[in-house]
Amino acid sequence: MLTLFYDGNCPLCAAEIRKLKGYAHKGALVLIDINNDEDLSSFPMLDYHAALNTLHALDDKGQILLGLDANVAVWRAVGKYPWLRVLRWPLIRIVADCCYRIFANNRHRISLWLSTRACKEQCAVGERHE
Repeated sequence: MLTLFYDGNCPLCAAEIRKLKGYAHKGALVLIDINNDEDLSSFPMLDYHAALNTLHALDDKGQILLGLDANVAVWRAVGKYPWLRVLRWPLIRIVADCCYRIFANNRHRISLWLSTRACKEQCAVGERHE
């Protein structure tokens, strides 16, 4: 069993969690929103601010996985996207981790940009059909 700690206030994270829930086999994955103090209190080893900045997962051995290690482990746990493991290959790992850090630091801005863009596209389609 793998426990994933995610930022439920992040629209991109929430969308990914909805997708994960559709794939998760019973007992394969536990999802914890780090903004829920009650749920998070069961994991005193987890620092809220660190988890807010970097995706965290806890494996069945008690090891904390961070960033893309957590992401790859989560998708492996639900049996999807096996190709993601290439992101952990030595040379690719360096670049992928750098890209992840940029993404993680800007995920709220990216969410806003994507939702604004989607809204504009949807509104433009709606105007053409009226």
